[in-house]
Amino acid sequence: MGVYDSIIQGLNEAIDYEKGNVKAKTALLSVAPLPDIKSSDIRNLRQELNMTQVVFAAVVGVSVKTVEAWETGTNTPSGTARRMLSLLKSDPQIPQKYNILS
Repeated sequence: MGVYDSIIQGLNEAIDYEKGNVKAKTALLSVAPLPDIKSSDIRNLRQELNMTQVVFAAVVGVSVKTVEAWETGTNTPSGTARRMLSLLKSDPQIPQKYNILS
């Protein structure tokens, strides 16, 4: 099927949907809640990964000061950082698998 035919097919499907002739496909998803992470958990994770604060900060995508603040309990990780930390805890090989570390 060429590009033109594909576009026409998509437009026809959109028109059929708008007219109520076709039901949209849906999927029910469940998203795991963000984990609570304590300062000691972050420090332990970093040490288990055998990373300095500098390397750990680069892997997670935050500043070294942020990692320091997390580990001392001055600040807590945001939702995105908590998700990344939980992924690292679940699979310590993520930095190598996705070429974050080489």
